[in-house]
Amino acid sequence: MNLVLTVTVFLPLIGAVIIGLLLQGHRARLFAALVGIADLLMAILVFSSYESEQGGFQLVERFSNWIPFLNVEYYLAVDGLSAPLILLTGLLGLAAIYSSWHVQERVKEYFVWLLLLQTAVMGVFAAQDFVLFFIFWELELIPMYFLISIWGSGRKSYSAMKFVVFTLVGSAFMLVGILALYFSAGVGSFAISDLINLELENLYLPSQLIFALFFVAFAVKLPVWPVHTWLPDAHTDAPTAVSVMLAGVLLKMGGYGLMRVNVSMFPDVAQEAAYLIAVLAVVNILYGAMVTFRQNDLKRLIAFSSISHMGYVLLGISSIGGLGSASAIGLTGAAMQMFTHGTITGLLFVMVGLVYDKAHTRYIPDLGGLASRMPFVAVTFVIAGMASLGLPITSGFVSEAMIFMGAFQVYSLMTVLGVIGILVTAGYILWALQRTLFGPTLPRWDQLSDANLIERVAPTLLVAVILLVGIYPALISDVFRSGVNEILLGF
Repeated sequence: MNLVLTVTVFLPLIGAVIIGLLLQGHRARLFAALVGIADLLMAILVFSSYESEQGGFQLVERFSNWIPFLNVEYYLAVDGLSAPLILLTGLLGLAAIYSSWHVQERVKEYFVWLLLLQTAVMGVFAAQDFVLFFIFWELELIPMYFLISIWGSGRKSYSAMKFVVFTLVGSAFMLVGILALYFSAGVGSFAISDLINLELENLYLPSQLIFALFFVAFAVKLPVWPVHTWLPDAHTDAPTAVSVMLAGVLLKMGGYGLMRVNVSMFPDVAQEAAYLIAVLAVVNILYGAMVTFRQNDLKRLIAFSSISHMGYVLLGISSIGGLGSASAIGLTGAAMQMFTHGTITGLLFVMVGLVYDKAHTRYIPDLGGLASRMPFVAVTFVIAGMASLGLPITSGFVSEAMIFMGAFQVYSLMTVLGVIGILVTAGYILWALQRTLFGPTLPRWDQLSDANLIERVAPTLLVAVILLVGIYPALISDVFRSGVNEILLGF
């Protein structure tokens, strides 16, 4: 049987066990990098093996006798929606490892938790059984808590616990929804792909309520206003690599869940709720953008910008209110936004981490004139900023354009309000870049050095992906479109 997905998901876990038992210090760091490279290659294999013209679930690994008396299966598979997100996790997992090269405190433990986190996220995107999905969903809480509370800064214990509490509350809603589906007459299965194809009637709870239970769980993770407050604290106090993983892939678990479960399993309810989703999207976009303008900490600024940019995912999803070509374009744009935001914001956090490592501050008023001392950091930071505000030939432009094209045909006013968020984004990105990198060189930064060879690996990898997808978006969008077309068959 094909075990490509099993290897891809559990390779980081195997690496974590080996590091925990056998390796110390710099050897642990080197071995983690090798595991990251190997897992990225496996993720590329998964992505390239997916045949978008064929569509549906592929690379299926299904063992129906895992927990027989509950009808729980070990069931892994990918479709057009999850294959690119597996690739994204591999990319950012390797970037996170190289961003952690200077970690000196409890090195072995650090890389054990970081690799375990990668397995958990890979598992969420590959699992096609609700119990397995829920196990991976909860598993990521453990490494996230320790990574923030031990290697973080500021109010690290508070931020770590706040993240855990918010996620656990959301997970409780999800668990009720899963059990309500399972115990409904005629269902009796946890297999997500099977439930998508069922006519979900005679449910244990009203379909609108089950939809709401899942929506709350995924809204916390995305995050959606007003359940977003854990995100700025977690980002601000987390180490650089954890911010990369948090913004790059953990938030995407929320968007993926909305499309995989809410939209796919409850198409009628999703259509009824589409206008409300559009309203929440605009609130996220404008609120996140406006609050970002008030930030003087670089990490907190990018954290609030993520809230704004995740609003575009919601706006794309709201296009299901119109169906037809609008929904296909909008949903594909929402999926693209998850991928492109992951690489762009991951790069932004990598660059903030480099600035902090060199200058020992993230406070924007204390920075300035860094470009003359750190040209590589400055150029890469500018590329990340331009991609974030949606400059053409970068991946950020492609996803946002598709979202607006799809959503405008359904909710024109909401889309126009969402476009205002792009203007605000341009303002705070340019403002932050100008105050941080340009202007007169301050004497206090005369001794700063640019990024070394190891520090350039993660930025170079992410810049290459951002430009490649921006120039040739069909590389990703065709795969996402295959997954979206499968979703729309349910309508």
